[in-house]
Amino acid sequence: MVAGPSPAAEDLTARARIRDAALQLFAERGIGKAPIRDIAAEAGVSPGLVRHHFGSKEALRDACDAYAMDRLDEIRAELFQAGHVNSGFLIEVHPSVLRLQRYLVRSMMDGSDRATAMFDRNLRLGEEWLAEQGIAVSDPRAYVAVMLVMQMGLYTMHEQLSRVLGADVQETEGYVRMTRGLVDFYSHALLSPEVAAELHATLERLQRGSPTGGARHTAHPKEYDDDRGDPR
Repeated sequence: MVAGPSPAAEDLTARARIRDAALQLFAERGIGKAPIRDIAAEAGVSPGLVRHHFGSKEALRDACDAYAMDRLDEIRAELFQAGHVNSGFLIEVHPSVLRLQRYLVRSMMDGSDRATAMFDRNLRLGEEWLAEQGIAVSDPRAYVAVMLVMQMGLYTMHEQLSRVLGADVQETEGYVRMTRGLVDFYSHALLSPEVAAELHATLERLQRGSPTGGARHTAHPKEYDDDRGDPR
């Protein structure tokens, strides 16, 4: 007679099923619209078992954040050690990457401190990469921040992308078509050097003409508090 799994093994399996169900539902709905009873039903366990393992939905979200970030770091390290330094190999080798990335973007939108810290870390790494590559831009932080948010948009707008491309971008066919567009976008300059210089000059004039010399510009500055930007 073959012995069944130990209670400890069953416990770990249930915990993993709950975590995976939460990753899916949180990514699809956001934490506010994914109640514990739905997560339990998706995982095939009781709501009480969810609370037994994680205590609360917020603690479950924290566990999902930690798992998603750690797993992505592990995958990148594995691929780097195997000689795949291009992140384009991520989805080819590990289809779960899309699910993890989509989850973290949604978690960040829901106000996760851990996911926000991940964004800040990626921002810092991007700035370091620009410096290492010797790429000169007028505002490195703005350059990297805009690029990161544009990448996040691929996940937040995945339903619209899937609709217009005629294939789910979370599946291989749709992902390949979406990524081809992204590769073409990055490989072709959209502005000539002359047009870019003209736009930078216009922005410089706009900044010099601003009352604060900064980025905020309003049509009626006297109607707002100078420190808070609140209507008087």
